[in-house]
Amino acid sequence: MKHLSDLEITQQIEMEHVSSIAEKIGLPTEHLELFGHYKAKIPLDLVRPAEISKNKLILVTAMTPTPAGEGKTTTSIGLTEGLNRIGKKATVVLREPSLGPVFGMKGGAAGGGYSQVVPMEDINLHFTGDFAAIEKANNLLAALIDNTVQSKNGELDIDPRTIEWKRVMDMNDRALRNIVTGMGGKPGGIMRETGFNITAASEIMAILCLAESIEDLKKKIGNIYIGDTFDGKAVFARDLRAEGAMAALLKDAIKPNLVQTLEGNPAIIHGGPFANIAQGTNSVIATKMGLSYSDFVVTEAGFGADLGAEKFMNIKCGYSGLSPSCIVLVATIRALKFHGGKPLPEIAEPDLEAVNNGLSNLEKHIENVRVFHVPGIVAINRFPTDTDEEVQAVIDFCSSMGMAASVSDGWEKGGEGTEELASKVVTITEKFKGRYKPLYDWSKSPQEKIEIIAHKIYGAKNVEYLPKAKQNLRKLERLGIKNQPVCIAKTQNSLSDDPKWLGRPEDFTLTVREIEIASGAGFFIPITGNMLRMPGLPRKPAAEGIDINNEGKIEGVS
Repeated sequence: MKHLSDLEITQQIEMEHVSSIAEKIGLPTEHLELFGHYKAKIPLDLVRPAEISKNKLILVTAMTPTPAGEGKTTTSIGLTEGLNRIGKKATVVLREPSLGPVFGMKGGAAGGGYSQVVPMEDINLHFTGDFAAIEKANNLLAALIDNTVQSKNGELDIDPRTIEWKRVMDMNDRALRNIVTGMGGKPGGIMRETGFNITAASEIMAILCLAESIEDLKKKIGNIYIGDTFDGKAVFARDLRAEGAMAALLKDAIKPNLVQTLEGNPAIIHGGPFANIAQGTNSVIATKMGLSYSDFVVTEAGFGADLGAEKFMNIKCGYSGLSPSCIVLVATIRALKFHGGKPLPEIAEPDLEAVNNGLSNLEKHIENVRVFHVPGIVAINRFPTDTDEEVQAVIDFCSSMGMAASVSDGWEKGGEGTEELASKVVTITEKFKGRYKPLYDWSKSPQEKIEIIAHKIYGAKNVEYLPKAKQNLRKLERLGIKNQPVCIAKTQNSLSDDPKWLGRPEDFTLTVREIEIASGAGFFIPITGNMLRMPGLPRKPAAEGIDINNEGKIEGVS
């Protein structure tokens, strides 16, 4: 039997007006800012601080994924459907998709099968324009920097060789990683080497997702480190008087977006930092908005628990005061087989031995969840090719580790396939009365914080700092950037910094190549291994299969 594509499934659904979705959780519909019939912006003043602590936050993370991902978004949406089906008022709060993966290899980020958010094609393609606004704000600062160097440098005396701010684009475009600007003689400005990052890796994206008001947004933008003067004094965005105009460009982008799931439940989607090169979670405002109106909020953090979940707990929760009541760890049979030595093209084939061999990766992620002193459950995101024997092996393994487990059939059955998972999650959250425990104290030195994550989360034996990273550590000291969390950029394909090292690597050395400063967002970014902040397209990009017909109907988005 032929399965319908994700897009075909969504295009068969009769969506409800977004005002009806808002009414289900008590959001005042008269204040919504409508984008047509099915999308709306939610004003910031609708956050209700007194309600937030009364409700339950559920974090969805995963084991180390295969290149196609293991379905955290699908599981998050399916779990939300299941919670509503068993009588709980639940909202899913997610990140916005980046056009890089949409047109690249991984595809969109609106869920899959019968656990999706809609309108799927709109969400995956431009949505409400938030990414475009972030790009414009980021690139405005770049233009102001170059203009200052060219025409007003007597005021600040910026040394062009020290400028670290890059332009961004929401596309995988490897040709822009390293460029030279200012060509064309005197009218072109001062020539210097620079480059582009993908928008999801922009510090503006990180700031938008951590800011809690317009005032806070402007303050964080003003704190962005740009470079140094010729006499070694640090220069910040506020020195260029850039924060007002940049915040003006973000006046709508800072507002969360309301849409719906396939089963007509509320979904808030906002912000989209990648978890391998940024903090990997939706905005604080969006999460608090959901918690203001729902008994349960289900959210996800990108890639495995070594990346998204670690940053969610140590950065997002650290700044916002939020704390999850349950962590759902997504595992798939195909990922277990991949980490157990099965070649990627063969992971749909039954292989119990490979599943058992791959359990060491899941084991490490279970340990990572427990580091934060929050109860967890493993959700086995089931695929049609999974055998009962393989699934039972995972359930038995989780039981041996004292970890609850449940099969999640949200892709095939929607909320009907996640009711058991939803019930178990409710039981866990009702029993848990505590708060998460941070992995490290922010007052520790940058090296201590990096090494705690490397040892306790990745399982590294040593950390090596290359010459540029050592130079960057001295700069952190000079700038007084000490008491901030760390946001390590690392491959999502391995617990180590080598994407080829699968399973549970041991006795490896984590190599820190350089350290970027994100003083506006409030963290610093050690870049490990061969991580790049501007990805490239694969040999056969998804863009080749995307089209629009004469009726204006999008085709090929997944």
